Amino acid sequence: MAKAAAKKPAVKAPSKSEIFAAISEATELSKKDVAAVFEALGTEIKKAMGNRGSGVFQIPGMIKIVKKKVPARPAQKNVKNPFTGELQDRPAKPAYNKVKVLALKALKSMA
Repeated sequence: MAKAAAKKPAVKAPSKSEIFAAISEATELSKKDVAAVFEALGTEIKKAMGNRGSGVFQIPGMIKIVKKKVPARPAQKNVKNPFTGELQDRPAKPAYNKVKVLALKALKSMA
């Protein structure tokens, strides 16, 4: 029997502590200070995405976070299923907020 192809180990995303350590090393700030910066960033994003916020937050050159309100959809009866051709009823869906994270030019050029 042929030998199975060697699997490459899965690439894991860096952990929170690894990110904080790398940033503290690069900026010569303590890990505690870096954690405080991330905490403040999270608070600012929460303000922007909240009900009174603008619904848009941007980290310059990296990402843009956009909140879009999706309206409620009423129930529908006797809708044809495009795959099977059967008639079916679709339940109503409540309104919800959709969040998109868009990569900006500088981030795209890094990849």
